[in-house]
Amino acid sequence: MTSHGVLGIPAVPEELSARVPAERRGPGRGRDAVRLLVSRGTEVSHHRFGALPELLRAGDVLVVNTSATLPAAVDARLDGAPVVVHFSARGDDGRWAVELREPDGRGTTGPRPGGPAGAELLLPGGARLVLREPLVPGAERLWWARVSVAGVTALLHRYGRPVRYRYTERDQPLAAYQTVFAVPSPDGAGSAEMPSAARPFTAELVAALVRRGVQFAPLTLHTGVSSPEAHEPPYPERFEVPGATARLVNAARAGGGRVVGVGTTAVRALESAAGPSGVVAAARGWTELVVTPERGVRVVDGLLTGLHEPEASHLLMLEAVAGAEAVRRGYAEAVGRRYLWHEFGDTHLLLR
Repeated sequence: MTSHGVLGIPAVPEELSARVPAERRGPGRGRDAVRLLVSRGTEVSHHRFGALPELLRAGDVLVVNTSATLPAAVDARLDGAPVVVHFSARGDDGRWAVELREPDGRGTTGPRPGGPAGAELLLPGGARLVLREPLVPGAERLWWARVSVAGVTALLHRYGRPVRYRYTERDQPLAAYQTVFAVPSPDGAGSAEMPSAARPFTAELVAALVRRGVQFAPLTLHTGVSSPEAHEPPYPERFEVPGATARLVNAARAGGGRVVGVGTTAVRALESAAGPSGVVAAARGWTELVVTPERGVRVVDGLLTGLHEPEASHLLMLEAVAGAEAVRRGYAEAVGRRYLWHEFGDTHLLLR
């Protein structure tokens, strides 16, 4: 077994990609029919996801992302040639950050460079999209763009489909990419890709956790397109941490409860609202925070997440929460026990 990636974790065999949602992998299965790897320091144990209430205790808080997933992939034409546009983020001024990709009939291939400024794409229904400038100066993958119609979200829901990569077997309905916590945004914003750590939760499991005494703290971070090819750090993303969530998290920490982020997006948003002492305040706007071992975490005591590719920058956040050796051991166990990767795959709970 070879090792590589940001932490030298094992390479992931291609056959360990989850190609369809858990509930479509056999009769009588639900979303929670996935496995749960638990890392407590360097100790590793193996569970079903439905055992989560037994692994948490009264007074713990699960911080969940309520962003709804958009059908963010739309077919378009650029100078007569077919392209796929991924609508990544809605700007405060009505512009959208977009990524252009090459169609191949199985999701999409690697991203093509954006630009040049002024390039015009024809969208379905006669709408036009004009590229303006890179989202981040010097980076060419995501570009700010203007669309000729005001109702971009309506356009997406009429002509778009969920973003899909080639490791998945086929297109799935938008409902397969929504979590039980998703709430549509009044301004039409949403996530280009599902905040997938929360996907295995069901209403029944949430009720069981509440009976256990576990509390839920909602926040919003609109997830942009990921980068499975380049593994660059995350781009700026819009977020909001409500005052009620800040108070709940602060009270839990003061009372000895553990704060567990459900997904790297929830951790990014919560840590963006935390002061140097770890006290959380209501906050909203755009975050450029990248959680690394050097920066560390100020609030969370744990992270419930999916399994990430060895080169993914997300692994730096896992290391910040649990330590490099815990991540290495956990991933070696996940590969050895043939856990499944990606948004429809198995899950990993890391506790400090």
